[in-house]
Amino acid sequence: MKLPFGLSITRQKAAPASAVAVAENRGGWYNLIRESFTGAWQQNITIDYNSVLSYNAVYACITLIASDISKLCVELVQKDKNGIWTETDSPAYSPVLRKPNRYQNRIQFWETYILSKLMRGNVYVLKQRDGNTNVKALYVLDPNRVKVLVADDGSAWYQLSSDNLAAIGEPVTVPASEIIHDRFNCLFHPLVGTSPIFAAGVAATQGLAIQNNSATFFGNKSQPGGVLTAPGSISDETAARLKDAWETKFSGANAGKVAVLGDGLTYERMALTAEESQLIDQLKWTAEVVCSVFHVPPYKIGLGTMPTYNNIQSLNVEYYSQCLQSLIEAAELCLDEGLGIGEGVVVNGKTYGVEFDIDNLLRMDSVTQMQVLKDGAGIMEVDEMRGKLGLPKTKGGNAVYLQQQNYSLQALAKRDAQPDPFTIAKPTSVPMEPPAAQAEDPQAANDNATAAAAKDALLEIWKGLG
Repeated sequence: MKLPFGLSITRQKAAPASAVAVAENRGGWYNLIRESFTGAWQQNITIDYNSVLSYNAVYACITLIASDISKLCVELVQKDKNGIWTETDSPAYSPVLRKPNRYQNRIQFWETYILSKLMRGNVYVLKQRDGNTNVKALYVLDPNRVKVLVADDGSAWYQLSSDNLAAIGEPVTVPASEIIHDRFNCLFHPLVGTSPIFAAGVAATQGLAIQNNSATFFGNKSQPGGVLTAPGSISDETAARLKDAWETKFSGANAGKVAVLGDGLTYERMALTAEESQLIDQLKWTAEVVCSVFHVPPYKIGLGTMPTYNNIQSLNVEYYSQCLQSLIEAAELCLDEGLGIGEGVVVNGKTYGVEFDIDNLLRMDSVTQMQVLKDGAGIMEVDEMRGKLGLPKTKGGNAVYLQQQNYSLQALAKRDAQPDPFTIAKPTSVPMEPPAAQAEDPQAANDNATAAAAKDALLEIWKGLG
């Protein structure tokens, strides 16, 4: 059978009849993970996903994470002989990374991908292949329209309901090779992910209840409810008449008007005010619980005060490591496996992979960035440093520059190999050549002869005296 998305299902590839579902949409694990606490379904206490998603903290967390990941560029990288991954381009893989399908661009696709994972705990991506079995399109499926099946031999299959956007005209069962299944927090089954809403649902429901109660309270002009008390017994008819008259004249738009009570009637307030019920503190607590479940720093969604750190990169690194990193690396690995590439897979003599460019996410302030690039001199090429700043290459920039007073390790090793490399060596004496003979001066020669004769005369006199 030829399917519209390019996959042929033969008799041998059909799902075994004995395959059983492990993720029923209306039972099994699906209902279990929606319980707010053990036995909640027996008490008719369930978490309404649509309502929980409307809670401001939940909405802010999931949209923040999805937008931060979707804005990152997805690059096809190639591993060279030195084990370094560099960006490259391939007609077999690059087009689908730039444009995943016909109705979504790259940002829209990844936003849908991450939202599905955060809201439902599972992402199902259907692969559409071309004539060469290369993946030419990717479609994020509605988790409610996918059922996971496991055969007796342990193979996984996916039963897909009709989906016009994904070109699925009728329900079909496909093997795991045609689905990219990225799952989150598999607490109950290896093939069933769990949404963070499983843990944040109660806090979000409580926060919504506080907000709804506050809306009702302020809709009554901030006047708490109470009771009318009579000094003696009254009939039910009288009590009903007084109640209706009070609600008509002194509640809603008429709240705050002056009431005149007779026959000993008194009004006693029963409901707590916002201050007495610590409404703001309770609402803040529920939002902080939601942030802790999604691993989002509260200040990222406007909760609390911004840290006073001067290093913006430190805050972004903390946010990346505790919240985004696992989601990003899981998506990279799932995409590698889905496209048939990655570490250990050689395609036409080359090793490809998929990476998110996180440089924009961890961007530093301009002063720190310039200092880091300055310290990187001697490690990075000038063109590499200019590329970090969005500047074009320059003449002579494809070399690593270092100051002249630095010595190589080999030169220092030769110096240290000497018996005592720190002893100052004595200068080697160089024999001096005798000065060239000067031309003899006649007058000087005559003076020298006279002096010698006088010396001899004195010696003769000295000998005579002796």
